[in-house]
Amino acid sequence: MITSVFKKSTPLNFSLVVILMLVFFFLYQIHDVSWTNSIFSILKSVGLLLVLLATIFLSSFVSKRNGLSRDSTYTAFFYFLFLLFFPDLLNNTNLILANFFVLLAIRRLVSLQTLKETKEKLFDASLWIFVASLFQFWSILYIVLVFISVVFHVSRDYRNWVIPFIALFAVTILFVLCSLIFDFHSIAFLQDKSQISLSLDYFTNNYQNAAFSIYATVALFFVISMFSTLSSRPLVLLSSYKKIIASFFIGVFVFVLSDHKSNELLIFTFAPLSIMATSHIELSKPQLKEEIVLYVLLACSLFTFFSQL
Repeated sequence: MITSVFKKSTPLNFSLVVILMLVFFFLYQIHDVSWTNSIFSILKSVGLLLVLLATIFLSSFVSKRNGLSRDSTYTAFFYFLFLLFFPDLLNNTNLILANFFVLLAIRRLVSLQTLKETKEKLFDASLWIFVASLFQFWSILYIVLVFISVVFHVSRDYRNWVIPFIALFAVTILFVLCSLIFDFHSIAFLQDKSQISLSLDYFTNNYQNAAFSIYATVALFFVISMFSTLSSRPLVLLSSYKKIIASFFIGVFVFVLSDHKSNELLIFTFAPLSIMATSHIELSKPQLKEEIVLYVLLACSLFTFFSQL
């Protein structure tokens, strides 16, 4: 049964996720082999694959290291399944990199519950978020999560409220320096990236519409499940779960506000939703219910992936 495969965290289980990721990444790439015409394109595709794998394992690390899930491979597997919903994402460099940096920030913010090295963690998280915003501007909204974390853990020290602005200054200096080196207009770059569009008429075919609808339904199911069981969670983990929920809704706002809208922008919701899905599976009883949820999600992922190739 599928639950028995992923309910433990072993090198074999993670190897299975890696193999599945390699297979589906290759299936997507072979429908247009123009990327094989140059060494640069090949290296770019390999680099994107490595970042995607790093993101999958980082989401699993955040979940297990902070006690948000048991020692299982569910989070990594769920993240992989969510990637299949929107296959064009596998070739979107900016979104993949922005999401990776955001997840690095979330890792630092969730670990604040230990109250160790709080200022370093706040600075690192803020820095990663501002770096992510250079690839996808509206990911800058995750800075709200930094201030939420300050409120939860270290609000009494006024210096913690200033740290994000120090990180902003550091990234701004580096950005201006890069604009001078590579000779591009920094203000025009930011103006173009910071455009807002609330339109949802970007679908080019019914399969994209179906993928969005199915994903939204799946997300709603797991979010409701998380809210309904939040009161039964260990008190020491409540702030961490609330930050995961907040990060999901910030990801939704990134999708809603972004210009040049596409389903791929929902990538920012994958990691928190994977953690919430893992939590649902690990609390579900009996085992048959777990199996049904996993098989339905697997079927939806495969359908949306192959229908959009």
